[in-house]
Amino acid sequence: MEHTATSSANGWNDAALTARARDIRKRIAAAARRADRSPASVTLVAVTKTVPIERMLAAAALGLTRFGENRVQEARDKRARLAALAQDDPGVSWLLAQTHWELIGHLQTNKVTQALEIFDRVQSVDSVRLAETLSARAATRDRALPVLLEVNSGGEASKSGFAPGEIESAARAIAALPALRIEGLMTVAPIVPTPEQARPFFRYLRELRDHLRAAIPLGEKGWRELSMGMSDDFEVAIEEGATIVRIGRGLFGERPAPQKAEEPSLT
Repeated sequence: MEHTATSSANGWNDAALTARARDIRKRIAAAARRADRSPASVTLVAVTKTVPIERMLAAAALGLTRFGENRVQEARDKRARLAALAQDDPGVSWLLAQTHWELIGHLQTNKVTQALEIFDRVQSVDSVRLAETLSARAATRDRALPVLLEVNSGGEASKSGFAPGEIESAARAIAALPALRIEGLMTVAPIVPTPEQARPFFRYLRELRDHLRAAIPLGEKGWRELSMGMSDDFEVAIEEGATIVRIGRGLFGERPAPQKAEEPSLT
């Protein structure tokens, strides 16, 4: 039975999350070893879309301090609420100081200023125009913003990201921007019946990254990251070279279905 996270002298406790986190970490380690890699080469980002701040604190207490958020406004509200809690609770203050926030959802150019106030890295740069806006605003803050370029590896019309045929020219343009630091690529693989069927998309992203690394050298930190793999397919992604996996449901359980608004009474 899942327990609600509660504050105690020992911090935040969530038994179900603890068990899931232990299982996910074991599976990450096993997948890394199958690929002759160190488990430490894989970063786990906890996807906290719709996750209450109490459970985020429970995650942070377990060392899950990298949060992936899809929406700017939701992340902004959460950070504000956490900051308010931190004023009265040293434990929350300490946990909040350990966290690293990543934007993994689509970013509109009119939300760039807010995003720069909230996120440590943007994984979802999907257009040169967005990159130019991010760079211009980051420059006014004397900041070099780490970013990943999102690739639409499946060519799906419903998803954002650079098309395979345009990514190299876009990467050259973005690499020239003064206030962005390209750290790698990100993709959301198509939904497929089995994890194994996602493997070609992950392999493609790794091969694309290797090509871009040779074609557009960016130093030691450039092109090092491959953010790919989620709750259903992260093990295959790691076998194909993922350095970042984004896991929500596998850690926090199924998200509650949105409640439908009640229809007005006709009587």
